[in-house]
Amino acid sequence: MLELIVYSRRGCHLCEDLLLDLEPLCQGRAEIAVRDIDTNNEWLSEYDTAVPVLCYKGREICRYHLDREAINALLASEK
Repeated sequence: MLELIVYSRRGCHLCEDLLLDLEPLCQGRAEIAVRDIDTNNEWLSEYDTAVPVLCYKGREICRYHLDREAINALLASEK
């Protein structure tokens, strides 16, 4: 099962919205790891004003809003 990483922060409505939209798409197909950028200086430096950011294997899939087309293509390619 593939692992998607969401760089996020508490209280971010865009982060919450992205996760709400992402979870049903990934159910049974991918695991989602949420990383709070405020807990790690490296993540904070990289993503401070750019959250949420969704990554797979170190590659950015989307930023700010969920790109359903990109997620569906990724999930289909990893079957």
